[in-house]
Amino acid sequence: MSTEQVSFRDSVGVAERVSSHPLSPLTSSEITNASRLLQRLYPENTSLQYKAITLQEPAKAKLVPFLDAEHGGFKKPTIERRAFISYYIRNTDKLHEAIVNLSRQRVESNVRLGPNIHGPGDAEEILLVEKIALEDEGVKAEIAKLQLPEDTAVISDPWIYGSDGVNDERRMYQCFLYMRNPHDPSDLDSNHYAFPLTISPVVDTVQMKVIRIDLLPTGSDHSVKEPQPLHIPPPNEYDPEHQQLRTDLKPLSVVQPEGASFKVTKTGETGSVLEWQKWFFRIGFNQREGMVLHDVRYDSRSLFYRMSLSDMVIPYADPRHPFHKKAAFDLGDAGAGVMANNLKLGCDCLGSIHYLNAVLNTDKGEPWHMENVVCIHEQDAGIGWKHTNYRTGKAAVVRSRELVVQSIITVANYEYIMAFIFNQAGEIKYEVRATGIVSTQPIDDGLEVPWGTVVHPGVLAAYHQHIFSLRVDPAIDGPDCQHDCTSCTIRYPVKFSIDEADELYGHVKGWATH
Repeated sequence: MSTEQVSFRDSVGVAERVSSHPLSPLTSSEITNASRLLQRLYPENTSLQYKAITLQEPAKAKLVPFLDAEHGGFKKPTIERRAFISYYIRNTDKLHEAIVNLSRQRVESNVRLGPNIHGPGDAEEILLVEKIALEDEGVKAEIAKLQLPEDTAVISDPWIYGSDGVNDERRMYQCFLYMRNPHDPSDLDSNHYAFPLTISPVVDTVQMKVIRIDLLPTGSDHSVKEPQPLHIPPPNEYDPEHQQLRTDLKPLSVVQPEGASFKVTKTGETGSVLEWQKWFFRIGFNQREGMVLHDVRYDSRSLFYRMSLSDMVIPYADPRHPFHKKAAFDLGDAGAGVMANNLKLGCDCLGSIHYLNAVLNTDKGEPWHMENVVCIHEQDAGIGWKHTNYRTGKAAVVRSRELVVQSIITVANYEYIMAFIFNQAGEIKYEVRATGIVSTQPIDDGLEVPWGTVVHPGVLAAYHQHIFSLRVDPAIDGPDCQHDCTSCTIRYPVKFSIDEADELYGHVKGWATH
């Protein structure tokens, strides 16, 4: 990766005493402070486009002694707070990464990244790209050829431009166009994915204008044809008010009259510690990964230093231009944090629920408060253990329970339900469920192709994969553990004690360190 250390005059403010835990996400004031310190490096009229202002996590070599002291009840070393900033000089291709020391109130580094390294989209930019694509006169002229019914609303889905090595050095969006149900244009929640159009504008993010209009192939080969009057299929709505729902299901209520069994403790303005059934961990949240777990312990025993979803890629199978470039990296292209749902708006969690909020940043470097982006709840997990004495008929049964830490993101058409699930036996599962609506494209009536399925008249859903990459940093018994039981000198974790002299059957050593 080519980088260039940017020369800059030192930007220093008045040093502040920071009381936040080293793993707590940045606070609103820290986000504002970090962007202000960075902005001082540039002339007053320079506009910066902030992609991420997030916690620069401390070096592991410094944080591990802090965590050990914290759990052992010893004096904790001082760790300075830093912010990581990814940003552009607005309306340029100059992508930078900077580190701001919030404890010392100074910019420590400011690096311009090399060519072909692009930053993610952001909420404001994506909405602006939609607007630019639909207001372009050339795009309007192509849409007019479709002779859509009067008052039909056209929708744009911007996709980060996938690289195929052909004129793709610039940072661009490929916009796929749809229309809302033309028979009911006032329905803002109409399923526009049932009405894909054959026009696809490409927007340059430096010039912020349409630089090309692609026509989509709708047959069985790469050929395209000029837009022509569109045959409009019937709508295909997902909203429950348009469906005939089952009527034979009785209500199922999850009630916890005494509340939940977990405990969430706030640490400062943004930090949270969760304890449940011998489990202990910290929950963080950032622009790219969404929820992050730190310092995961079971019965005071260290298990994981850090756990998160790092990225996901969704490659599509249609080999034709421009569909062959559809390969979304949803976290790198946008971010699980910025796409997180407000989980209080639906029945996403059941029972006694605890919600966590987050603070991210706008493209102008201001705090962006996001409510209820993580929900925490317990769920019944069926029978954990059972035995029946066949002689007496007496049965003993124990129910199993799980703790769910969940976040849901919406990436245009798709939803991803992502959850860390903890049980009472010391196990962790990471679960991802994909839902929402398939990404669609137009296809000629009566045609079938080997790279997709016709899901509605004139509507094709291309085959694709969802590949997830987890970032898991194990810390079984701490970072010094070499898992060499014969030479191990590590002390047992706090509150963990065994009788090492205990022998099984009088001669077999009953216990080992690991």
